[in-house]
Amino acid sequence: MKQIWLFTVRAYIRLGLFFYFKKIDIRNANHIPKDEAVIFLGNHQNALLDALLIATKNGRFSYFLTRAGVFEKPLVSRILKSLQMLPVYRIRDGWGNLNKNNSIFSKSSKLLSEQNAIVIFPEGSHNLNRTVRPLSKGFTRIIFETLERYPNTKIQLIPVGLNYKKAEKFSDSALINFGTPIQVDKELLGDKNKSIIKLKEQVSQQLQQLTIHIESEKYDSTLKKLEDLNVDFTKPEEVNQCIASNFEDCKTSTPKKSHPLKRLFKVLLIINLFIPYFIWKKIAQPKIKEIEFTSTFRFAIVISLVPIFILIVMLILGLVFQIKFAFMYLINVIVLALLSVKL
Repeated sequence: MKQIWLFTVRAYIRLGLFFYFKKIDIRNANHIPKDEAVIFLGNHQNALLDALLIATKNGRFSYFLTRAGVFEKPLVSRILKSLQMLPVYRIRDGWGNLNKNNSIFSKSSKLLSEQNAIVIFPEGSHNLNRTVRPLSKGFTRIIFETLERYPNTKIQLIPVGLNYKKAEKFSDSALINFGTPIQVDKELLGDKNKSIIKLKEQVSQQLQQLTIHIESEKYDSTLKKLEDLNVDFTKPEEVNQCIASNFEDCKTSTPKKSHPLKRLFKVLLIINLFIPYFIWKKIAQPKIKEIEFTSTFRFAIVISLVPIFILIVMLILGLVFQIKFAFMYLINVIVLALLSVKL
């Protein structure tokens, strides 16, 4: 039953992502082993959408180390745990809770010894800035504990670069860029301090190549120059080369005008989904305190309230008129959604 549940949820999320993103590109998925212990290590810009993209596009049913704050409500906690999410406590959650991480790390080690896959965001928090922030050493703790308890285990570390054209906008485009596996085994245990530094450097260097990395001290001015040049932020190699060349070797383009009918299709879609849209614009969006959560909450409405509203309208049309009108409405919404998002 667990596998059926996970297959069903993943298929539903993939469908939602298809209607949410204009385009999702995947690179180097062939780097991912199918039956070995894997730790995916991604940069973290776009809150929950980062996790959903990795979960639906890596070909593995992965476990996710997730901040404990989202597990506070019992029902939500049960759902998240059924989706293989494991709560991790941070200092901001209280010093007394940090000891709870011991059991989570031990469980993670056991999962890796059984050749499972785990997803970790080693930056420790999310931020829309296009830069790779310093990595915490939490993921190295899991690696060392695994190798100490299960010395025959070999772990593949796969950095994942997540790239968005404009993460908070709808509809956006994304690139999931899988890196070259870094294999670790018991030989790593010789000098832990050196091994920690080396692993963090290796992962950070790959992430800086797999996604766009703008140095912090010149962040604002660099970003403005890139935006003025209209670079494609889903092409990190080109953008990083542009930065490295001091903007002399840049692939630029003129801003693309949206399709003339796109706005019309979007207005018609809003009319057909007026209640979910009203809830988003007037209730949900004003309550968002961190811009990084904008896409997360918008996507949550797309995969929850929108389908419920569509089913209610179809039920009313089927009962009041005929069933064919209900399906005409469904087809109309699907076509408008595709035209609004994909054009």
